[in-house]
Amino acid sequence: MNTTIDSLTLDLPDVDAARSFYTQAFDLGDRLRFRTADADTSGFRGYTLSLVVSQPANVHALIDAAVAGGATVIKPVSKSLWGVGGTVQAPDGAIWKIATSAKKDTAPPSRAVDEIVLLLGAEDVVASKTFYADRGIPVGKSFGRSYVQFDTGAGPIGLGLYRHASLAKDAGVPAEGSGSHRITVNGVLGAAVDPDGFVWAPVAVTA
Repeated sequence: MNTTIDSLTLDLPDVDAARSFYTQAFDLGDRLRFRTADADTSGFRGYTLSLVVSQPANVHALIDAAVAGGATVIKPVSKSLWGVGGTVQAPDGAIWKIATSAKKDTAPPSRAVDEIVLLLGAEDVVASKTFYADRGIPVGKSFGRSYVQFDTGAGPIGLGLYRHASLAKDAGVPAEGSGSHRITVNGVLGAAVDPDGFVWAPVAVTA
């Protein structure tokens, strides 16, 4: 099977500003692309992006770099039963969660990212799971009507579904929102729109 998700495109009014921010904050290379657009949107856009890293020092390094570039802290870095993490909102409005399951550092701080995970908020998790499964994306883990993790193989970007209200709560923002999601998923589905309005497109050749 081909890579499930090759890259993600964010719609935003100022591509140069976004490219400058993301290069300084996360530097995800061609996995994150930008397109000039100013579609109406308000409140929670219905998705979050997670950066999975190897140790707590890397969480702090990425959060600090993002804040230095103009991001707003939604959830400060903290410890929990599952590890260490924090959440920020980029200047363009995208919500990023940086996390690790490790409790201790084993190397000098780094901004290296092990995995990018796109979590889509679904009004009906079962219906959305069926949409993706029917189109050939296998389910890795599924927890009823609450959460689905797809098996995206060795691809650089993971994919999951979370009940919309629960995803907003996890992100630390109100669940209300309207208008464009302002994100396009470039990958194996080609041109498609899922039940919650998330747009897929064929893999982009240029940034």
